Amino acid sequence: MNPTSIPYTWSGFKSLHNSTRRLISARFLRSIAQGALAVDFTLYLRARAWTAPEIGLLLMAAGLSGAVLSLFIGIASDQIGRRLFLLIYEAGLTLGTALLLINHSVWLLVLIAVLFGFGRGANGASGPFAPAEQAWLAQHIPSTIRGSVFSLNAALQFWGMGIGALLSAYLVHLLPGETGPHAFYPVFFLNLVIALINYLQIFTLKETPINHGSNPRTILKTDATTTKSTELTTIVENEDLLRKKENRALFLLIIVNSVNSLGVGLIAPLLPYWFSVRYGVGPEAIGPVYGLTFFLTGASSLLVGKLSQKVGLTKSIILPRLLGVATLIALPFMPTFTLAAILYIIRSIVNRGSMGARQAFSVGLVRDQRRGLASSLNSVSWNIPSAIGPAIGGWLLGMGTLFWPFLLASLLQFAYIIMFSTMMGKYEPQTHTSLP
Repeated sequence: MNPTSIPYTWSGFKSLHNSTRRLISARFLRSIAQGALAVDFTLYLRARAWTAPEIGLLLMAAGLSGAVLSLFIGIASDQIGRRLFLLIYEAGLTLGTALLLINHSVWLLVLIAVLFGFGRGANGASGPFAPAEQAWLAQHIPSTIRGSVFSLNAALQFWGMGIGALLSAYLVHLLPGETGPHAFYPVFFLNLVIALINYLQIFTLKETPINHGSNPRTILKTDATTTKSTELTTIVENEDLLRKKENRALFLLIIVNSVNSLGVGLIAPLLPYWFSVRYGVGPEAIGPVYGLTFFLTGASSLLVGKLSQKVGLTKSIILPRLLGVATLIALPFMPTFTLAAILYIIRSIVNRGSMGARQAFSVGLVRDQRRGLASSLNSVSWNIPSAIGPAIGGWLLGMGTLFWPFLLASLLQFAYIIMFSTMMGKYEPQTHTSLP
């Protein structure tokens, strides 16, 4: 095993820890199911006569509940382990989706959608349990290749989302003679099957205990008269300084992430609905566009992973996003669906391609025993603003305003570029090497 090799080949991937490989595989499968829902869920709600503001409120509720749960789950996972939480997620998703297929209650739909984030296009993330998953994934990855491994993980997620998006165009035609909401049931069945497979994957996986180390404060209190008390006092002081540095970095990350996620949430979850209203297209047209987008974004993620090895995570995150802002503000002015789709694809390639690098950056701000906390704060700072975004965007779209959500989103994402560069650059983890 070579722990410093870039895992973009089969041999490089096999050199990763078994837990790392299995978690990446599970997330890839999950992203296929979520890719289908990313296209079809808002269209399914529209088929059930939901309005844009109602859809936006549902997506907001899903984001807010996920943010609250993820904070507690991430912190708890640092103490009792991460495997249990992923098993709970997959079991709950299996049961909840099965209930949706046999019970058409609006309140059951709302409950399951809120708990598991249906339609939010989470790129394979395990809902509010994602902080536990992300911390577990980072546990066995050396810092020198963390950016590359997380970028590979992101690329596979995007490709899975692409497969799901392509499937979304055909799943709605699987049931002969079915139209309206019932035509979308194969999409939910796909989610059920994949959740069951992932439950079995994680159930058979062993978790390495988290190394919390000894607590020097406890030793000082119980054995303060020993000759090592001075050394322990120094250790405690160094620990306090290190925690303060980590806490400050996490606080700034929360601020920066919140600006970005609000900009993304304003329009991204509602884009299938917007395409349908603006150009009169359905899953048959939207699904292939989303599929191609995710496939190309996956390739972009691999390129960003390689770029992070050469120039560092910060530059590999902020530079491509400038083009993303320009394409986003131009998107609503496109006269045809084809031109709008081209701009959407370009924006996704340059914007989402840095997702793995952003994840690697956040978990690299702290040590292993605090990565659940870091992942939780990263998730909360993303989910709360991005949850508010669809409610605002849905309200604006419901008023017939098809441009303003894009303008507001562009301004916020430009502000994110400036803030990330100036506020987070000095906290860059050592994840790159001087490659030729």
